[in-house]
Amino acid sequence: MMTHTKRCAYAMLLIVCSGLLTGCAAFRAQTRGVELDDADPMDERFGFTDLRQITESFANELGYSGFIQAHDEPPIMMIAGVQNRTSEYLDTKNLTDRLRTLLFQTGNMQFVNEARREDLLREQGYQAAQATPETQAAIGQQLGARYMMSGSLTEMEDRSPRQVRVSRTVRRFYKLTLEVTNLETGLLEWTAEREFAREARRPLVGW
Repeated sequence: MMTHTKRCAYAMLLIVCSGLLTGCAAFRAQTRGVELDDADPMDERFGFTDLRQITESFANELGYSGFIQAHDEPPIMMIAGVQNRTSEYLDTKNLTDRLRTLLFQTGNMQFVNEARREDLLREQGYQAAQATPETQAAIGQQLGARYMMSGSLTEMEDRSPRQVRVSRTVRRFYKLTLEVTNLETGLLEWTAEREFAREARRPLVGW
């Protein structure tokens, strides 16, 4: 017959084993889908939620601006890119690609594919040598852009001062500026900027 002491020890052993099993489950890799519109930032750095929100905001402002409405036909534009002037690597090409897609979908702007010019020239050369006259793309008929879009993304960072504490606070400020320049006159035709800040508190000890 099991004594009271042995029963207590056995019960404690069961509790410990149960806790270990539960703990192991907590460390298992998990994957789940995330709604993009509801996703929260993981830290204070510029992320995909910022990219989505800021490009939608710019597209709504530029796509229906007075600058666009002043044209009888959708103006033709090229995208020169956005300068990354932050302390981290950011794929600004992804930002301009999404902005171009949103602006194109408004139907109020046209874009030349400046990133594929060499591919276009190679294909035209191939067609001139190999394709039948009826199917050849006409050479020298590409439309030129009248406007150039460019911009810059800048960053400032604040950190909590040195003191006795168990956590560290980091605050980052971002500003994205976009501008549209007339390629013929060099005049600035449109410009806008967006600013936002985010704060994160991190424990000094963690993993």
